[in-house]
Amino acid sequence: MPNIANNPNRKSWISVPEHSDFPIQNIPFGVFLTKEDVVTIGTRIGDCAIDMGALQQLGYFDGIELTDDMFMQDTLNDFISDGKKTWRLVRNRLAELFDENNPKLRDHREHRDIVIFSINDIEMLLPVQIGDYTDFYSSKEHATNVGKMFRDPANALLPNWLHIPVGYHGRSSTIVPSGIPVHRPMGQTLPNGESTPVFGPSRLVDFELETAFITTDANILGENIPVNEAEDYIFGMVLLNDWSARDIQKWEYVPLGPFLAKNFATSISPWIVTMDALEAFRVKGPKQEPTPLPYLQQKGKHAYDINLEVYITPENASPTLVSKSNFKYMYWSMSQQLAHHTSNGCRVNSGDMMGSGTISGPTEDSYGSMLELTWSGQKPIKLSDGTERKFINDYDTVTMKGYCQNGSVRIGFGEVSSKLLPPFVRK
Repeated sequence: MPNIANNPNRKSWISVPEHSDFPIQNIPFGVFLTKEDVVTIGTRIGDCAIDMGALQQLGYFDGIELTDDMFMQDTLNDFISDGKKTWRLVRNRLAELFDENNPKLRDHREHRDIVIFSINDIEMLLPVQIGDYTDFYSSKEHATNVGKMFRDPANALLPNWLHIPVGYHGRSSTIVPSGIPVHRPMGQTLPNGESTPVFGPSRLVDFELETAFITTDANILGENIPVNEAEDYIFGMVLLNDWSARDIQKWEYVPLGPFLAKNFATSISPWIVTMDALEAFRVKGPKQEPTPLPYLQQKGKHAYDINLEVYITPENASPTLVSKSNFKYMYWSMSQQLAHHTSNGCRVNSGDMMGSGTISGPTEDSYGSMLELTWSGQKPIKLSDGTERKFINDYDTVTMKGYCQNGSVRIGFGEVSSKLLPPFVRK
């Protein structure tokens, strides 16, 4: 089935600002709350949110096999479960409906008033019910930097790292959409030079610049997914800030890895950009040496050229760009991650989320965490208001942005932006 929604020459009758992340070629999917307190599934063009539940009720998806309430739910899980054919049919229909030359909805004022909202008049919600969350560790640059800091610099990568996409199971209950503030976590830490831990607020709260992919129902228990089929089970991507408490992590992570230092909060961008929309931005990933085992071997272009930026904004100050990276630097691809994840027969369901791991590039300004950017606090960053940061202060807002761009179109993710608040105090 052709992917006609990606036609770079298509224009919409909805006005799209210059440099917008959301031209008609994007058509991401999300869930939002209207001013009338109605929760609906929708898409976005320019600065307009489009109520797909209303579109379905008005008959604009006639001819596509959908359950009667497909877009009147509060998550995208059922839609994602329908698979790649349905995703493409719906995206193509939306592209045709909002094409500048199609009068069907354009000239129906009453329907337009029901279907289209200003982005400022809605509240974005979590787009999926996330049953499981896995976070990988797939940036060679990031893993090398961390290894140099905390282990033998000559052997920064652990022996398994070049052979398997390393990951751990996260906590889905604390995943929140952009705009929801995050509290500084409490936890155990071991002060320098001491042998007894203390309990208190983390002093080293950090961001981790990541993306994540959302899966459809991929397999049954015991079944593995071949690496060359894995992309068929990936619905789309979001930006992800995997908040981290470095001092808590240092004390707790041996022997079982990340726990309370990571699961207190994970922030994601609310619009899921489909893999179909990103098709034009495929690139080859880094050369993998040694050659992976056969079940992880793949040829062709399985990385994506996604520009990534991180800003820190102190309270009552302007933002400072602290990192510029790119998703194309990732050593292990999403399809390799999913193939490895299911290689033991682990079941993967609709709405599961897989984090990329911190995305660091080869230069100091492309590192994806404060741990690396300040080299564990040794090189503080100066912000626009003149203050310095080794890690994130209370009331700082961390904003991540991501977009792809070529000569004809820009496809973006919007942003994931969250303020860090002091520890939660029970009343």
